[in-house]
Amino acid sequence: MSRLFRVKPMSMLSQEAGEQGEHTLKRSLGALNLITLGIGAIIGAGIFVLTGQAAALYAGPAVSLSFVLAGIVCAFAGLCYAEFASIIPIAGSAYTYGYATLGELVAWIIGWDLGLEYGFGAATVASGWSGYFTALLAQMHIYIPPQLTATPGTPLVFYQDQWMPVASLPMGVVATGLQHATGLFNLVAILVVLAITTVLVIGIKESANLNSVIVVVKLGIVGIFIVIGGYFLIRHPDLAFRNWHPFIPPSDGHGNFGLNGIALGAASVFFAYIGFDAVSTAAQEAKNPQKDMPIGILGSLAVCTVLYIIVSTILTGLKNYKELDVAAPVALGIKVTGIGWGELLVNIGAVFGLGTVMLVMLLGQSRVFFSMSKDGLLPKWASTIHPKFRTPWISTIAVGAVVAIMPGFLPIDQLSKLVNIGTLLAFTIVCAGVWVLRVRHPDLPRPFKTPFVPFVPIMGIITAVFLMTRLPAITWEVLIGWLLVGLVIYFGYSRKHSKVQAIPVAKEAD
Repeated sequence: MSRLFRVKPMSMLSQEAGEQGEHTLKRSLGALNLITLGIGAIIGAGIFVLTGQAAALYAGPAVSLSFVLAGIVCAFAGLCYAEFASIIPIAGSAYTYGYATLGELVAWIIGWDLGLEYGFGAATVASGWSGYFTALLAQMHIYIPPQLTATPGTPLVFYQDQWMPVASLPMGVVATGLQHATGLFNLVAILVVLAITTVLVIGIKESANLNSVIVVVKLGIVGIFIVIGGYFLIRHPDLAFRNWHPFIPPSDGHGNFGLNGIALGAASVFFAYIGFDAVSTAAQEAKNPQKDMPIGILGSLAVCTVLYIIVSTILTGLKNYKELDVAAPVALGIKVTGIGWGELLVNIGAVFGLGTVMLVMLLGQSRVFFSMSKDGLLPKWASTIHPKFRTPWISTIAVGAVVAIMPGFLPIDQLSKLVNIGTLLAFTIVCAGVWVLRVRHPDLPRPFKTPFVPFVPIMGIITAVFLMTRLPAITWEVLIGWLLVGLVIYFGYSRKHSKVQAIPVAKEAD
């Protein structure tokens, strides 16, 4: 039994981190690239959708405090990720950190679990991207055959100059009399995943540069909303006063609003932060990981937290929170200013935003599989490096192909919360791992040290587990089923081929 929890020696990790040559990943990312990778993963549809929903349903104008609370929760995990990334600058993220501290079985579980976060996450985002992209084209009067924009059997109607699922029609609007179509498969989602996969195969530097350009564009769009909305509120302070009063609405008797509503809002908007952990998967491709990885992880988290707080404050000032439970609350808010192109702005922002989320998630998934393959837990092809591009090209193509199929043919919207439970489990493992490593290796050089250990990791564990208990039962059922499949693979293949299991007991200690 003890062999199942054999840790990967720090000496082996240090040796892998120092490897060079054509068969290793190319170190070409600086601190700015890493920060934009994090921003690219975090700022997606969340800033355009979740803000309004959390305000309308849970927290009112105090949704800005919900973002503060969610940012603090993520900061606990972010500080732990930063320490690990500076000590162990190789690909693999939570999988590698778990292997170094909690043992092989835990590492396998978290590595397999990350498939839920990155794989299902990228597939879900691709499905959402398809909807925003087709809506953006429709505003330009360009129409893709509706049968190629939805999963098989999805009923579609032509309403207000665009095709949409019948389920998305506004309340009170009936489908009778509207032009109908039925989805065959979501070709748009398939093509965007394949396009991003191609970019990732060509090179990490090229992928990061593309991501940086897109991040600048979508930050510009968010900035336009902040400038226009903020200037309007300065000129109309009476509107802001009416909409912000009361700032913390009284409880409705069902746990919503009031102080508890702020906590519920934080649980809701927490999922807008998912993605900063993906920065750590690029540790083996950073030029100076000991210095730049903590900057990338904590910097992207800080920038996005500030933007979320500002946007939510301005949005609830422009529009009464009770009216913000709509698909595009930011567009609704900017219309108050008299700017008529709000919907176009949101669609452009969402297309760019979701595009970079997919890029970072697909990058993260292939890098986790790369690390698991290097350790012998997955077949060797998953860690094969392209001699020219210096990327794990076979792993990237395999992940991209599977992810492309999912949104093309499967109605995966109900499985999107699997992304959340996978992330929270990873947070728990990383926070526990930092604490364990401090006990086992107190003198290990740490370029970045998590402050207030064990308080910070303990709080990270408690808050992550608490949010996991807030998720629907279906997410736990699928997680357990997914992990059981993973355990069959581990005991059937991985344990027999594990490089750590092959190390003689006498040489296992560092």
